[in-house]
Amino acid sequence: MLTTAIIFIIVLSLLVFAHELGHFWTARRLGVKAEEFGFGFPPRAIGFYRNRLGRWRRVKGNRSVESLENSEDDNLRPAKTSTIYSLNWLPLGGFVKIKGENGDGQAEPDSFAAKPIWKRLIILSAGVIMNVILAWLLFSAGYLFGLPQSTSSLGPKAQVSGASVIIAEVMPGSPAENAGLLIGDSVLSVNGQAVATEGQMQAAIAASGASAELYIVREGKEISLEAKPADLGSGKPAIGVAIYSAGLVRYPFLNAIWEGAKTTGWIIKEITVAFVNLFAQIFSGQSVSGQFAGPVGIAEITGQAARQGWGYLIQFVALLSLNLAFINILPFPALDGGRILFLIIEKFKGRPVRRDLEALIHNIGFIALIALVLFITYKDIIKLF
Repeated sequence: MLTTAIIFIIVLSLLVFAHELGHFWTARRLGVKAEEFGFGFPPRAIGFYRNRLGRWRRVKGNRSVESLENSEDDNLRPAKTSTIYSLNWLPLGGFVKIKGENGDGQAEPDSFAAKPIWKRLIILSAGVIMNVILAWLLFSAGYLFGLPQSTSSLGPKAQVSGASVIIAEVMPGSPAENAGLLIGDSVLSVNGQAVATEGQMQAAIAASGASAELYIVREGKEISLEAKPADLGSGKPAIGVAIYSAGLVRYPFLNAIWEGAKTTGWIIKEITVAFVNLFAQIFSGQSVSGQFAGPVGIAEITGQAARQGWGYLIQFVALLSLNLAFINILPFPALDGGRILFLIIEKFKGRPVRRDLEALIHNIGFIALIALVLFITYKDIIKLF
């Protein structure tokens, strides 16, 4: 449990850190001052910044950039473009504090609020873009060193090792369920006969008679299960599973980058389709509570992926990164997409929405998101018990 929690914190920190790094880097490049870039969330443990004399200084406690700038001592006053780089006590991602992000400082050239809409749009979108880039890099690195993948459709120059048959679905009440087979189990052999493809496993089951001994790998452990094949309507012995062949797939460097991009694009498409179907179910009155996972549920899945191996963990982290990107781009208050929506409204109106009204809407959206997370977390905890 402790190991799962540590891995989850590291994964979450990586995803949020990459997201905030996108906002930070583009803000700096487009002339907007980033007052603080922090790893973890406050309270601040330690921070450093460059002063007016060009020297690095340590900032104590939660002292703000404004208070440092008001100092009459040049040894304390930060340089004009200086950023406080901080390490904070709550190790859950990170944050970037951008000057003028709340609409103030419109008369100051280094303020977010003073920049044209197209620059603000780039800064707000950069976090989502960074999460997509992170997923691409993870998939590419995975393909370079070996990523578990279906062998039914491979790109050029693919190298496959350790091919086996994976259980994709278990029919309720089937011989497979009665034997204890689970989704994700990797079948190595049937009655001592090695199987690496769907056809080989189907043939071995058909020839096994009244009993089939399956040698499988589950979460890194090798176990043996006994299933009793039966005629499930196909006219030949079966155990009631959907299967696919998979192995550790590697590509040369350039091919790995290309395959990583293809996989990233395909998953973005699948996430989009899944969310469209989800919203369709919501508006049609269908229950969707079982299709969400909160921090507890995601932590549990992260632990399962880690126990299966680095390849599975890399895939899961990349998938999480793309989900985070998709959710953040939704036009909902408090999310990046919600802030982008206000920029679009400003473009059409010719003037920004009243700052107090926008802040109120974002605060309501934030409270709604926190309430949703707490509800889903409660459901996740109930599932554990």
